[in-house]
Amino acid sequence: MSSRKLEDGLKDLTLLGNQKTSYPTKYAPEVLEAVDNLHVNRDYFVKFNCPEFTSLCPLTQQPDFATIYISYIPDKKLVESKSLKLYLFSFRNHGDFHEDCVNIIMNDLIELLDPRYIEVWGKFTPRGGISIDPWCNYGRPGTKYEEMANYRLMNHDLYPEKVDNR
Repeated sequence: MSSRKLEDGLKDLTLLGNQKTSYPTKYAPEVLEAVDNLHVNRDYFVKFNCPEFTSLCPLTQQPDFATIYISYIPDKKLVESKSLKLYLFSFRNHGDFHEDCVNIIMNDLIELLDPRYIEVWGKFTPRGGISIDPWCNYGRPGTKYEEMANYRLMNHDLYPEKVDNR
């Protein structure tokens, strides 16, 4: 077993290891970076839990807080985690509804990675006595991942898990 080398997608990274990180003050999908997946011969999930997500209500500009869960089955690329952190941070001053935020995140990751399968779930803290937990997914069309996406969509909330971030 050998370790990852620069030619395995590391040479193009600009954020990881950069001690002068600049935090975006507006929505910034351009900060997302990817590295090569060295295990394209198998299916596996990559999961991110982001408990400090914030965005703004597009009408009132009041902050909304959430835990964002991202799970995907990669194909040729993996998202680099520091770039993902900065990307999610870029929503801090972005005004959109909860449903829009999770769909935007998923769309941007699909564009960057072309994953076999991806799902994004936002568990937002209550405001006005109600919480909103949008969930979206995508499976590559014409493949078993499209079937998986349809199945998971129809069954994703049959047994709601305990929500412990509120």
